[in-house]
Amino acid sequence: MKFLRRVLLVVIAVLAIAWFVLPGIVENRMNKVLNPPPYHASAAAQSLHKKLLVADLHADSLLWKRNLLERSSRGEVDLPRLQEGNVAIQAFTLVTTSPRGLNIYNNSDDTDQIQLLAIAQGWPPPTWNSPKMRALYEAAKLHKFAHESGGTLVVIQSKSDLRRFLSTRTPGQVAGFLGTEGSQPLEGKLDNLDDLFNAGIRMMAPTHFTDTAVGGAAAGMKKGGLTQLGKQWVHELERRGIIIDLAHSSPATLRDVTSIATRPLFVSHTGVKGTCNNPRNLSDDELRMVAKTGGVIGIGLWDTATCGTDARATARAIKYAVGIVGVDHIGLGSDFDGAVTTPFDASGWALVTDALLQEGFSEQDIHKIMGENVARVLLDVLPN
Repeated sequence: MKFLRRVLLVVIAVLAIAWFVLPGIVENRMNKVLNPPPYHASAAAQSLHKKLLVADLHADSLLWKRNLLERSSRGEVDLPRLQEGNVAIQAFTLVTTSPRGLNIYNNSDDTDQIQLLAIAQGWPPPTWNSPKMRALYEAAKLHKFAHESGGTLVVIQSKSDLRRFLSTRTPGQVAGFLGTEGSQPLEGKLDNLDDLFNAGIRMMAPTHFTDTAVGGAAAGMKKGGLTQLGKQWVHELERRGIIIDLAHSSPATLRDVTSIATRPLFVSHTGVKGTCNNPRNLSDDELRMVAKTGGVIGIGLWDTATCGTDARATARAIKYAVGIVGVDHIGLGSDFDGAVTTPFDASGWALVTDALLQEGFSEQDIHKIMGENVARVLLDVLPN
């Protein structure tokens, strides 16, 4: 009996250590920063950056087991680093499924790594088999962080929320809003939109790396367009004031959504084929289709998006996209904490400001690219 008790205690100790240690090991492997802070931009860039309204359309930080109010040595986003990067508006995107062997070409939905991550990180059992419950759990984390921040972090759910934030923002205050990586949290039912909307979700993509009941993914197996359910989904999102995000959409899905959308769209994180030609990135025609809606394309930081490993690569992609659709339709979409390697963390956005100056952009244009374009679409589409 004593031997069995000892064995049981050892098993419990091993599981406890794994629960506390394993998530950190996994995240350190998945979310890498090439160049650690502090970051050094030119004096002109630093001076300009302090005046900007910086908005980032994509960070998967709520997926990980970290307190985002505290500075961490892991990952790429937390409140102190957002403050140092002068980020005013941060989209927190909710990852609910991810296939094993993830790639930018073909992924089936037969496997799901997020289930394993949820269990390893100690998420509640209802999340283990439900993308919807995972989204609700992650969304609740942001609301909890905001409540505990004493007003330093606020959650934006409406136009009035954003107007209030912009008019009263104090130094270091950050506004977050919630989006989803794909429509998987719907679990194939538009009725689930009500619960997701009530949780504060204000941006949703039709797909992530796999095809869904709504439409085809760029890296899915079939790469089809919107389904019949997907066409209803577009109308329901627009009716509620949820912004449609076309990141990860197949060309057919992007074409279908842009042809029926009546409100501006986001592409929260992408690159452009003109500077980095692969299936993950947008063609010139796709850029034009999104811009025609009045929308904004968030240009990313990771190498698949830019074919580079520094801020200049992102600035070159931005310059190319601006040449195709104009400066009013381009923004930032880092993909921080999205299992990618980035050249800097959220404290380093001044490096992009510096790179844009080096590419010849005017201060007025940089104001738009770094965040004002995103704020314009939010003020247009969000519910009152």
